[in-house]
Amino acid sequence: MLLRLLVIDDHAMVREGLQQLLRKLGPSVAQYEAQDAESALLLMETEREFDLVLLDIMLPGTNGLSLLGILRKRFPAVPVVVLSALDDLDTVNRAMRLGAAGYVAKSVSGDILLDALKRVLAGEVYLPPLLQDKLSVSLGSSIGRGRSLTDRYGLTEGQRRVTELLREGKSNREIGDLLGLTEGTVKVHVSKIFRKLGVVSRAEAIALFQRQRGRL
Repeated sequence: MLLRLLVIDDHAMVREGLQQLLRKLGPSVAQYEAQDAESALLLMETEREFDLVLLDIMLPGTNGLSLLGILRKRFPAVPVVVLSALDDLDTVNRAMRLGAAGYVAKSVSGDILLDALKRVLAGEVYLPPLLQDKLSVSLGSSIGRGRSLTDRYGLTEGQRRVTELLREGKSNREIGDLLGLTEGTVKVHVSKIFRKLGVVSRAEAIALFQRQRGRL
């Protein structure tokens, strides 16, 4: 099966360095490159069949975060992983709230990046442990102390079971298999859970789960 990847980065050396690494994702990998938002959107409109986008934040013209917001609206089915030299709390929060499927610092090893991309391609959301901790702290003020998610947000029993598996990092398909539900039904549950928790992505939900320290 052909895996189609788009790397959006204005540094040619970075794009060239990623070429060799990304080939390790599978036997058939088609790589596309863009150096700015305009060329990236043109490629997306033309090809329309990308499996994953790897996005740098520091782009000329329209910056990466603005482009991320555009991509999530125009191409909601294509996961976007942010690969950036920035790992400050505000930037990470903004990226995940805009719908990034993962956030990876450019300082990590190639093996860690490959693991992150594999997880995202499998339907998961990826954040390194350090960034998960930072995100938890950021969102922590909105979480009641001493109360479970079930009590605080009024989760039903079915939603609680789905939430437990979400916290374990299970994809919608895996949750469906484990609970005997269709993937579509799981998506409906997840959407309702997100609304009740006041989050917009799996990354934010995971941050809440971590902050709860196991209380559901």
